[in-house]
Amino acid sequence: MEHPENSSEYAGLQVNSGVEQPSIINPYLKRNRIRRRELTADEMVEGILKGDVTILSQAVTLIESTNPDHQAKAQEVINKCLPYSGKSVRIGISGVPGAGKSTSIDEFGIHLLKEKGGRLAVLAIDPSSERTKGSILGDKTRMEKLAVHPDSFIRPSPSAGSLGGVARKTRETIILCEAAGFDKIFVETVGVGQSETACHSMVDFFLLIQVAGTGDELQGIKRGIMEISDGIVINKCDGDNVDRCQMAATNFRNALHFFPMPESGWTPKVLCYSGFYGTGVKEVWDMIYEYFAFVKQNGYFDHRRNEQAKYWMYESINEHLRLSFYNNPQIKAQLNAAEQTVLAGQKTSFVAAQDLLDDYFKLLKE
Repeated sequence: MEHPENSSEYAGLQVNSGVEQPSIINPYLKRNRIRRRELTADEMVEGILKGDVTILSQAVTLIESTNPDHQAKAQEVINKCLPYSGKSVRIGISGVPGAGKSTSIDEFGIHLLKEKGGRLAVLAIDPSSERTKGSILGDKTRMEKLAVHPDSFIRPSPSAGSLGGVARKTRETIILCEAAGFDKIFVETVGVGQSETACHSMVDFFLLIQVAGTGDELQGIKRGIMEISDGIVINKCDGDNVDRCQMAATNFRNALHFFPMPESGWTPKVLCYSGFYGTGVKEVWDMIYEYFAFVKQNGYFDHRRNEQAKYWMYESINEHLRLSFYNNPQIKAQLNAAEQTVLAGQKTSFVAAQDLLDDYFKLLKE
């Protein structure tokens, strides 16, 4: 199976015609342009519905492109795939760097495919450099078993400066993966922060991975991240670290008692496991499927999906407004001058921004 990071677009080669996009791995990479026949939107949809991961990868690349022509085509593909989506279980996985997220995903995924069958897509978000805008995209190297499994699809994507590191188009990528027949979706975030809120708004179960024995246990008990977690697992519970993990689990359970009952009515559980040795993985999945049975019975599963759809409608409006503003030719011409007035101390940042917005709204009325 060809995975996207092995395909041409991940080697810095342009798959689609049009405006050349900078490489998401290294923006300074010189591209060797390879011309190939560009697939139509209908051909892409046909390939995706057949489960062709190469075409799926090209469609995801189209979604991530900043070229307006690519964006228009991507939206057409997404709309045609939408009726075939929504039939997967979506699981968000987060934790601080070093918690063993990628290794755990490898074990979780293999266990899930072995016990439940089906197909698994892993959408791993890689933080982009603020200076070069490039990304390593190396998550697959730590998912050795899933990387060679015929029923898995690993897609590392750059955060590209989006909110908290969750890739701007992950939500749309989920739709394409579901249309391609992937009935299990993992979304891995880059670490604890604002990205968790965005990830929580696109998954059915949010799993927080913690580690013990790294210092002050209170560092792991952050109200914001704890309140949105549906389950907490303590990784690296092996060897002489078992007692510390059990103590950390007790601390987390005690902390959860001080939080209000989640809207779902489900009380998050805290478990220990070892991603490296694969012990305790079955218990983690038993917890996840117990949660799904609980929320489907009380109706919260469908309620959450509906709330997420509404949330992303407003997020899409915000995104389109932002792009419309910055892509306006006259605003582009004024931005540098406005920037200079701020740097020279002639205007405050807020006044300069308001002037630009006023000009933008005047242009819309003309």
